[in-house]
Formats: sequence, structure tokens, C-alpha cells
Amino acid sequence: MFQEIVQQIVNGLVLGSTYALIALGLTLIYGILGIVNWAHSELYMLGAFVGVFMVVNLHLPFFVGLVLAMAVMALFGMAMDLLVFRPLRSAPEMNMIIGTLGISTFLVQAAVIVFSPNPVRFPTEFSNSYLSFLGISITLQRLMVFCVTLLLIGILNYIIKYTTVGKAMRACEQNPDAARLMGIDIKRISLFTCAIGAALAAAAGTLVGPIFLVSPQMGLAAISKVFAVVILGGMGNVPGAIWAAFILGLAESLTAGFLSSYYKDVVTFLILIAVLIVKPAGLFGRSQIEKV
Repeated sequence: MFQEIVQQIVNGLVLGSTYALIALGLTLIYGILGIVNWAHSELYMLGAFVGVFMVVNLHLPFFVGLVLAMAVMALFGMAMDLLVFRPLRSAPEMNMIIGTLGISTFLVQAAVIVFSPNPVRFPTEFSNSYLSFLGISITLQRLMVFCVTLLLIGILNYIIKYTTVGKAMRACEQNPDAARLMGIDIKRISLFTCAIGAALAAAAGTLVGPIFLVSPQMGLAAISKVFAVVILGGMGNVPGAIWAAFILGLAESLTAGFLSSYYKDVVTFLILIAVLIVKPAGLFGRSQIEKV
């Protein structure tokens, strides 16, 4: 029984790591730019396909493919900011929602045409290697998901807290108008934020791709969970998104392991509803009064 519990906890940490990487980019973009990017999960999907191309087609080492996938998707995120977010930023909020939903649909259909409409296998040198300890077994690929996630969270934390651009990002989050008056280049910060968000989503896709199949619909399957994570942690709250990701990952894994996989989504959204009843701003969010 003990081994089974620990096994499900390990699985939950891996699942939570995936949610964290995707949700971090989404909550960063919302917190700093005030944009709800409905196409964000498609960056996760595209990142997985780019990773497949780098590792399987070009025969590059997995970690090289991971870094290149993050770089490619960072450029893609910057292009989204220039071509979609920036022109719509001063438009009504509904225009931005429709625009990002349109981009989401476009990217799914483009992936079907360019890559494959069917699920694609993403084998790596770590996929079939296992690490066993005290009767608990985990593939090196799953262990790598957790370890790389912790590394990327640490790097992101350092950037936001200790670098000049990170301090500028925090200033834009707190008061964009004051940041602009202080000489901060809002457009440059916007580009950098979108690049980071897309790169983190690509990392999640490339890391998880070898565990599950890569398909154009994988982003659609993840979007509801990612938004649940962001809302549970508090919209725009980076530490909140991390904690919420692991809470939901563990809840899903334990539910699937000891009840049934049919109930894992039910438990996820019951947790979300219960928290929002008690704290409408999320676990770590702060309620705001908006003048209308």
C-alpha cells in the first residue's frame, strides 16, 4: 500500500510539472500584459512537434532538441506579440479573445497539414530506461520532466527577481503607466514575456511528448486543466500557478490510482470550485476593486 501511494505521488509530481510549465507562461502573459491567451496550449503542442522534428528527423540529442524547440517557440511567441497582441491591445477585450481563439484554431489545423493528423510517437534514449527504488519504478523520461521543470522554475525565478529585465517585468505588472513614465520600454518587455511563455510551453511539450503521443489535439486536451491551474493559483500569480499545478497533479494521480481515472477530472474541478467559493481570487490571488 505504501509503495502504491508513493508511486502515485511520483506520477502526480510529473503531471504537476507539466501543468506548471504550461501554466507559468499563461499566467506570466496575463499578469504582465493583461492578456488571456486562448492559443497558449497550442504553443505546447507546436513545441512537441518541433521537438519531434529536432530529435527524430534531425537525429539531434534530446537536450539539444529541447533547447532548440524552446528557442524556435520563443521566436514564435515574439511573432504572436507583434502580429496579434500588439495590434489588438487597444481594442475591446472581446477582440483579443476572438483573435487568440482564431489563432488557436489556425495552429491546430496548420499542425494537421504540416505535421500529421494522427498521433506521432516520440521515442528518445530515455523513454525505456527505468529507475527503481524501494519497489517504486519511474522512467528516466518522467524523472527528467520533474527535474527540468524545477530547473526552469529556478531560472525563471532568478530572472524575475534579480535581473534588470525581470524587475522591469514586475514594474509593468504592478503599474504599466508608471513603468512607462519611468522609461521602461513596454514593447520590449512584452516581447520578452511572450518569448518566455512560449519557450516554457515548448519545454513542456518536448518533455511530455515521449511519454504520451504527440498530436495536433494535445493542446486542446490540456487547455481546461491549464486554465484551472491558473485560476486556482490566482490569475497572474507565478508562485500560485506552481503550487496549484502540483496540487492538481497530485489530486488527479491519487484519484486515478485509488478510485478511477473517470473521476480525476471531476475531483480537479471540485477542488477548483471549492477554492473559488472560499477565495474567489484563487489560493494566492488578491481581490481587486475595479472602478466602473
